[in-house]
Amino acid sequence: MNYNLLIKFALFRGMSEQEAKDVLVCLQAEKKSFSKGETIYHMGDAIHAMGMVLAGGVNIENDDIWGNKNILDNIGPGQVFGETYACLPGEPLMVNVVAAEECQVLFLEVSRLLATCSNSCGAHQRLVQNLLWVTAQKNLALSRKIFHTTPKSIRGRLLSYLSAQAVSAGSNQFIVPFNRQQMADYLCVDRSAMSNELSKMKQEGLLDFHKSQFSIKEKASFTELY
Repeated sequence: MNYNLLIKFALFRGMSEQEAKDVLVCLQAEKKSFSKGETIYHMGDAIHAMGMVLAGGVNIENDDIWGNKNILDNIGPGQVFGETYACLPGEPLMVNVVAAEECQVLFLEVSRLLATCSNSCGAHQRLVQNLLWVTAQKNLALSRKIFHTTPKSIRGRLLSYLSAQAVSAGSNQFIVPFNRQQMADYLCVDRSAMSNELSKMKQEGLLDFHKSQFSIKEKASFTELY
């Protein structure tokens, strides 16, 4: 385990390498590797451990009975998933957690996190505080998705999402965490129709792109968002 890297992640912020090592022992941490497309957690599972991505990335997906897929979020290195369900024993998952690429995940027993540490260690308390901060950030991410999928037009959804990605990157050149199908699923639109709209926006000089790399060429109008 690379503890120097671990303490740079939000969940272990403020800890020393030794404190992080002790906390992992306390939480019965287990590291596992997954191949691209492999399901980590299935819809309907009742889980007791939350996962933290160490390398690669995972998608949080929802599939309806007709097979339509909706990507709710992409979880990258240092981010966690499943913490809400792990805090509610017996509550079945409403989503699938799928490896978006080859990845490594660290699983942490939430029941041991919520229980008072026998040593009353400061690191344990910091971990709880950090988890609360991480959960608040994830709530914001869900709010952003709702905002991106509110516009009725595909262009409106693309403008909202790509603008937010540019702001997050602090540059008009950025890389999105999705391929085309995943981005269409995330924005709840048809892939072909979305690709058509992207081509039109490129022809109009609003943006340029190559695979997951985007460059906003000029300030886009948001009049179609509402």
